[in-house]
Amino acid sequence: MKILVTGSTGFIGNYVINELLKYDLDIIATARNEDKAKKQNWFDKVKFLSCDLNSQINFFNYFDQPDAVIHLAWEGLPNYKELFHIERNLPNDIFFLSNLIKAGLKKLTVTGTCLEYGLVNGCLSEEIITNPQNPYGIAKDTLRKYLESLESYYKFDFKWVRLFYLYGKGQNEKSVLSQLAKAIANKENEFNMSGGEQLRDYLNVEKVAEIIIKITLQDKVKDKFNCCSGKPISIRKLVENYLDTNNLSIKLNLGYYPYNDYEPFAFWGDNRKLKGIMKQ
Repeated sequence: MKILVTGSTGFIGNYVINELLKYDLDIIATARNEDKAKKQNWFDKVKFLSCDLNSQINFFNYFDQPDAVIHLAWEGLPNYKELFHIERNLPNDIFFLSNLIKAGLKKLTVTGTCLEYGLVNGCLSEEIITNPQNPYGIAKDTLRKYLESLESYYKFDFKWVRLFYLYGKGQNEKSVLSQLAKAIANKENEFNMSGGEQLRDYLNVEKVAEIIIKITLQDKVKDKFNCCSGKPISIRKLVENYLDTNNLSIKLNLGYYPYNDYEPFAFWGDNRKLKGIMKQ
């Protein structure tokens, strides 16, 4: 199988490429910046084609007619409340993916977000009606609905992977664990954070990469999937676990920041569908 990965130099993309190398596959990686790609440990093991996904070309032919695409590319995270997600990213993705599909792509996996669900607390199943409340969630939800509509006109296998929260080496510097590591490295006396009682669902990015590939390569279920642990954990506990695991210490200045208004206070994913796929 020939498989294309967009956003290959991003946080998730690097892990997805390295996980794909464990399989007998022809891997094509793409991103805008080839110089950045050349710094990755996988660069000489795959076919890399730099590309601006807004180009007016036949992407299916340009990428040598891949059998499957894992679409990870999305700019501007984690600025979830910025309108460019709707104004720029959404139309760009619609153009790029429809270009591929209309030219002959048969298998497509796209990453979505738990923020598609909106301000819903509790355990979130894939069957909940989505009601996103910020530009990022709205853009992703709209893209999914568009691609589902496109299935009525073109025959292709479509899988939508809703990401919850990730952690791991190389994650965004604005993430709580990255900021914590920076504070410790700078020998700060305390770490400013929210009250930390909000519940979230976290997975290591290596596991996330494994899940994305498993969903992509299987053909039995073509649907929406929660990519999650199914186990809620408070942000405070997440931070404390990180400190304990790495034998680190710093005073936590709880309540310094207010809780975010763009996400529910306590939510996690229902991963029963995912468990069924991972057992195959």
